[in-house]
Amino acid sequence: MQPLNRRPPPLQAPRRGITGAVIGAAKGAVMGAARGAAMGASGEAQTQAPKGARRHDPSPSYWDYKMQRLWLTPQFRVLFRFGLPVLVVALISALVLASESRRTAVAGGVAHVVGQFQDRPEFRVSLLSVDGASPDLADAVRAQLGVSFPVSSFKLDLDALREKAESLDAVAQADLAVRSGGVLHVAIQEREPALVWRTEDGLTLLDATGHRVAGLAARGDRPDLPLIAGEGADLAATEALALMDAAGPLTKRLRGLVRVGDRRWDMVLDRDQRLLLPSDRPVLALERLLALDQAEDLLARDLVAIDLRDEKRPVLRLGEDALMTARRARGLIPDEKKKTESDL
Repeated sequence: MQPLNRRPPPLQAPRRGITGAVIGAAKGAVMGAARGAAMGASGEAQTQAPKGARRHDPSPSYWDYKMQRLWLTPQFRVLFRFGLPVLVVALISALVLASESRRTAVAGGVAHVVGQFQDRPEFRVSLLSVDGASPDLADAVRAQLGVSFPVSSFKLDLDALREKAESLDAVAQADLAVRSGGVLHVAIQEREPALVWRTEDGLTLLDATGHRVAGLAARGDRPDLPLIAGEGADLAATEALALMDAAGPLTKRLRGLVRVGDRRWDMVLDRDQRLLLPSDRPVLALERLLALDQAEDLLARDLVAIDLRDEKRPVLRLGEDALMTARRARGLIPDEKKKTESDL
């Protein structure tokens, strides 16, 4: 064992001078011989470069360097991979389609292929189904659409057909769809008549919004619907329905509503009574009149009209008998002398 305080010997510095050169040459010769023996054992032949030959420079040339830098640019790669093929295809297409005969042949071939695909049996529509409409309206919808069956589903313009169906007065909304089995399904939302509008041209059925539904031959065909009359009455159909709903106990006596001056309503009752309603808040004025009638039994009297246009001062127009009675009570007309037996 070595003592703990013993230091390792210092490394010998390389010899310099003639001795160092001799030792280095010897080592080089030994290493060269060893390398030659290794190459001989492996069968490799040691080639010697001819004298005067130029050594190969591994660095790229100027143009190789430029191309490598260009390939590192993303825009150039995209242009080369996509732009160049598109340009080649465009040039070939231009050369092929330069002739009119070739263009006609290509267009005809494409149209033939598309036609064969669209006329396949799975795309053929042969039936028309109309739901949600009365029989008369369903026949009118079929006639309005005017579709000739069988037809390919690709040749059906559903938006145009929907506009045709909704052009009918009795159709509020129409939804069209091609269903399996080659059926063109039409779902109709029919307008419900709510009023009968009397004009100079005749009778017309209106819905709750005032839209025309259909014509009416006679009033007796729809006695269940209330009657309105006057110019512009269709535009105020919503207000007319509100007045009829507010009429309450007068519904049985109600004969109709007349639009006056395209701004207000007159409510016509039986016994030729007429209620002149204001243009502003007519429902409220009618409710006040009903309250007064319930307290005073006003409408049961001999009155021709009640003018409610001035809410602070309603005006009563008396009937002929009531007017004569009032005049006699005021002494404006003398009482008739009672006939005696001597006058007989």
